[in-house]
Amino acid sequence: MKPTDFSYYLTTFLTKYLLSEIGASKNTISSYRDTFILLLTFLKDVKDIPANRLTIGLITKDIMIEYLGWVENERCCSAATRNVRLAAIHSFARFLQYQNPDNLVEWQRILSIPVKKTEKKSINYLTLDGIRALLKTPWPDFVCQR
Repeated sequence: MKPTDFSYYLTTFLTKYLLSEIGASKNTISSYRDTFILLLTFLKDVKDIPANRLTIGLITKDIMIEYLGWVENERCCSAATRNVRLAAIHSFARFLQYQNPDNLVEWQRILSIPVKKTEKKSINYLTLDGIRALLKTPWPDFVCQR
């Protein structure tokens, strides 16, 4: 079986571009890989497009929006998780702009997908009296044993 152009670009993105050119961390690469594993699952289960028939021309803004909706609604993920998945997709689209300029308009359409606003949790701080009380608390003496 002949590899598809999508498999070539995704493999290059995950194994060469992110590691060598961008210097992404192992955690970022793992997160991005997981994003594309989920994308392949979505395409197979929902769109009936198996990985061995997936071509780069099938990657469109509309498909990506459907995928992100599936992540949120069917997988019950938060908007923050959706935004993490979108960050991986945006990174891949930026990579594709230079690797496959034939579809430049579509990559820029994908890059136009906005992140969703998420609720920011408030940070609680200690009051000045709380900090003073904490500093007055006796600390145990630790002895270094060798």
